Amino acid sequence: MARPQQPRSAVSAVHPSAGTAVSTPASTSGPTAHPRRVVVLASGSGTLLQALLDDPAPRPYEVVAVGSDLAACRALERAVEHGVPTFTERVRDHSDRASWDAALARRCAEFGADLVVLAGFMKLVGPRFLDAFDHRVLNAHPSLLPSFPGMHAPADALEHGVKLTGCTAFLVDTGVDAGPIVAQRAVPVLDDDTVETLHERIKVTERTLLVDVVRSLTAAPYRVDGRKVRLG
Repeated sequence: MARPQQPRSAVSAVHPSAGTAVSTPASTSGPTAHPRRVVVLASGSGTLLQALLDDPAPRPYEVVAVGSDLAACRALERAVEHGVPTFTERVRDHSDRASWDAALARRCAEFGADLVVLAGFMKLVGPRFLDAFDHRVLNAHPSLLPSFPGMHAPADALEHGVKLTGCTAFLVDTGVDAGPIVAQRAVPVLDDDTVETLHERIKVTERTLLVDVVRSLTAAPYRVDGRKVRLG
């Protein structure tokens, strides 16, 4: 495992007078002079992670570490195959969820994370983690939020008979799939769709959306004004 570097993280501050949170990457003389440091957290197959690893240079970010709540998963294997450091932080190794949450935040901070991407990470991060990375935790969800939050979004879309669903990239807060929306893309629901076929098409779109959003968030400062994320 590569030796973790000390944080060169983005500055995130809340201005009470305006009610606006600002996330400002550290200064750089050009878009690739000092790529923003991205830590990815994953629990499964790692297809979203793979999309980030395959994103061609030049790009304004670098995946500097991949962490998991599991000792072994395909996402960690993908990271090793690309020479990316990995770490595991299991809930059961801690006395309670709060101590796990704090430990996970410390691990990400050790790698100087400017942005943390939850890419199929199956644990909810808590207040300590979110305080450490205020407005710098990105997640993707397979629906057009706020419609169909939760674990069964494609099935819920089919059950409700919607003609369009899609995927959403959002900044994580203390709610479930409830944070400020960064970007969304629509996916049509076909008459003969099953949960599996619909979910697979959503995942294809979700991968491109995630890459584009990570590029946008790491290329320039962004603002969170209430529930609105303003890029650039």
